Amino acid sequence: MKKILYNAKVYVEQNVFEEAVLVDGGYIEAVGKNDEILALKDDDTELIDCEGKTLIPGLNDSHLHFMQFGETLNQVNIEGVTSIDEMVERCQDFLAKYPEKCKNGMHAIGWNQDYFVDGDRLPNRHDLDRISTDFPIVLERVCGHIVSSNTKAIEILGIDGDSPQFPDGEFLIGEDGYPNGIYTANACNVVKAIIPDFSMEERRKILLDTMKYGVAHGLTTVQSNDVGTTFMDGPAAFKMFHEVYDSGEALLRYRHQVCFNNFEEFEKYLEEGEYANGEYDKYDGWLTLGPLKLFKDGSLGARTALMKNGYVGDEDNHGLEWIKPEEMDKYCQLAKKHNLQVVTHVIGDAAIEKTMDCYERAFVDGENKLRHTLIHCQITDKELLDRIVEKDILVGAQPIFLDYDMNIVENLCGKELASTSYAWGTLQRNGAHIAYGTDCPVESCNPFPNIYMAVTRKDRSGKPEGGFYPNECVTVQDAIDAYTVGSAYMEFAEDHKGRIKKGYYADMVLLDKDIFTIDPMEIKDMLPVMTMVGGKIVYDRM
Repeated sequence: MKKILYNAKVYVEQNVFEEAVLVDGGYIEAVGKNDEILALKDDDTELIDCEGKTLIPGLNDSHLHFMQFGETLNQVNIEGVTSIDEMVERCQDFLAKYPEKCKNGMHAIGWNQDYFVDGDRLPNRHDLDRISTDFPIVLERVCGHIVSSNTKAIEILGIDGDSPQFPDGEFLIGEDGYPNGIYTANACNVVKAIIPDFSMEERRKILLDTMKYGVAHGLTTVQSNDVGTTFMDGPAAFKMFHEVYDSGEALLRYRHQVCFNNFEEFEKYLEEGEYANGEYDKYDGWLTLGPLKLFKDGSLGARTALMKNGYVGDEDNHGLEWIKPEEMDKYCQLAKKHNLQVVTHVIGDAAIEKTMDCYERAFVDGENKLRHTLIHCQITDKELLDRIVEKDILVGAQPIFLDYDMNIVENLCGKELASTSYAWGTLQRNGAHIAYGTDCPVESCNPFPNIYMAVTRKDRSGKPEGGFYPNECVTVQDAIDAYTVGSAYMEFAEDHKGRIKKGYYADMVLLDKDIFTIDPMEIKDMLPVMTMVGGKIVYDRM
């Protein structure tokens, strides 16, 4: 059935607005004035009066961990705790209320020592032993790059003070010579693996429930790194996603960003796994097999972002290099051979520089034709910014990170470097390709606080006045473009996705307020009244 959405403020492109849209067969057939579009209706056309509300393209989160976010909705909430004691109490309460969910282990993500009002030490095994010593407990810092466990988890791992460290990560040793329950980098994955996984039936339900949350907040596409991180069993993960999408139950579009345990596993997937024989080219527009995902460094808050000159007051600490250049070259060269995009987690300036070096060595005909991408790309100087533009290397940015990072970046990196970091305004004005996302569950996947942050560079309370380095603010139209056609560009779909134009997917969001004219402080609190994906209304509160 055809649909006409009329009496709307339709955002077409920069400074171009229309009034009505004709949708036919999942695609946009025409865009124009009310009278000219309504003249195209027939007896089978459904008419939708938008009542003057603003209609924008469907929002496309360019990088998040969608399944992990769904898992957090089924675990103890430790986000925003202001002390270790508060975190322990929340876990104790959860255990008392849901003992069956904890009998084989407890896992959650969200604590941040920088929010602890009574000191900023990391929680250790002694703290978590207060929750329980009967089953393993693993609690992740909000960034996922530091993890704390109880003593039971250490016993299950079978490590002591004399045990060899895990590859590309470490467990810290306490003053008593025994592991203290704090882990970094890849060691986090090792300890997390001891917590029993969700069943496939539970995962399927989690995925569908999380899709409901996504479309209720205006997401019509997610580009998600779940396989190889949240979901370590790759074949089982791919099978589940295919089943959900083949059944027609999916509410939004999904593009995989995939991690591999090692280079040999990557090779195998390209030869006989999901990526074999260019199979990813045969996916449809709802479920897409996307890029290889790599990690170059850690996080700024954990002081593990890879920095050229170290941290202020701790210059010998340059952070953590997860993957060495020679190993990364192997991945990128093999990806080039198979025409596969690579996206890499980079936060520190050294991580960005080294990753661009590697990307350039894997360019096709001297150009970034595979659209290799810098995920996060936070700490930059002018030289790096110019190089990103010159070499046309994509940036997958998370403006919402500033809500927290504006409180620490000057102290950790110095004011000079901070002034050229989180530089989405400079990059966008200079012609870089930028795609917005949230890295959820590090932050909520709700896109509107993210847009608010890009536009105002103020925290949720409206501080600092004027914004944090306000020269890097972007316009509302720029922010929406980064979240729509910019994210579509990252997945090679910009010619049919991310705009409200003829021939594009009928992915659209009708807003409860006019995002282009309201006080920017209100943007963070906006919500859709209707979300459409492929011409189907998947959320409606009109």
